[in-house]
Amino acid sequence: MEGTKGNSLPRGTSSQPKDDLDQTPIFLAVLVVLITLMLLYVWKKKRTARSDVLLMGLCDSGKTLLFSHLILDEEKETFTSIKENVGYLTAASGELRVVDVPGNERLRGKFFDQYKNLAKAIVYVIDSVTVQKDVRDVADFLYTILADKATTNLPVIVLCNKQDETLAKGDGAIKSLLEKEINLVRQTRTSELQSVDPQSAGAVFLGRSDKDFEFGQLSQKVKLVACSAKECQLEDLNAFLDSL
Repeated sequence: MEGTKGNSLPRGTSSQPKDDLDQTPIFLAVLVVLITLMLLYVWKKKRTARSDVLLMGLCDSGKTLLFSHLILDEEKETFTSIKENVGYLTAASGELRVVDVPGNERLRGKFFDQYKNLAKAIVYVIDSVTVQKDVRDVADFLYTILADKATTNLPVIVLCNKQDETLAKGDGAIKSLLEKEINLVRQTRTSELQSVDPQSAGAVFLGRSDKDFEFGQLSQKVKLVACSAKECQLEDLNAFLDSL
């Protein structure tokens, strides 16, 4: 009888080993942490998802009129912009945020830097009437956009606008003008970077170094099309937006 008493446990003491204690609170805490991390990841990914279509180009190219047709479905009187216009467009590919970037030389770089990492596509608008006179500025700004590391994989459509006007150049002639001028811009930019680390400039070399520049040499898809925002001849642009 005394042996039996020696094996008994004090009242209120469990015979269950410590390792077998209920692990439910620990499991729930780990689960909460994992769910929180997953939600943060999804939120951050959605926040940085590329959904913007940037309308870019020099002043008076017709970007804002184009914007009013796309977003407001009407022709609205426009003026030189000093801030961006932002609107939403429902295309076949889903909802797109369209950003009309000011063409002012002192402002366009700032707004491009602000939106380029959210860009899904670039729409570059050219005044087909004045392009030959302004070709240096037109080509230089387009080079800046295409050579930026943030846009090297984005589809680009170059709209040769104002085709309703008598003196407008066709998209084929504008393509030749731009390729020739971008080749000169490329030489200038390359010379400027000879004493600078190219990595710090945030730009890539456009085209092939052993040949004159052509749009077909680029990694991103660049398409030049004729259009008229005034006459609402935007079939190619609409097809481009639906394909995104």
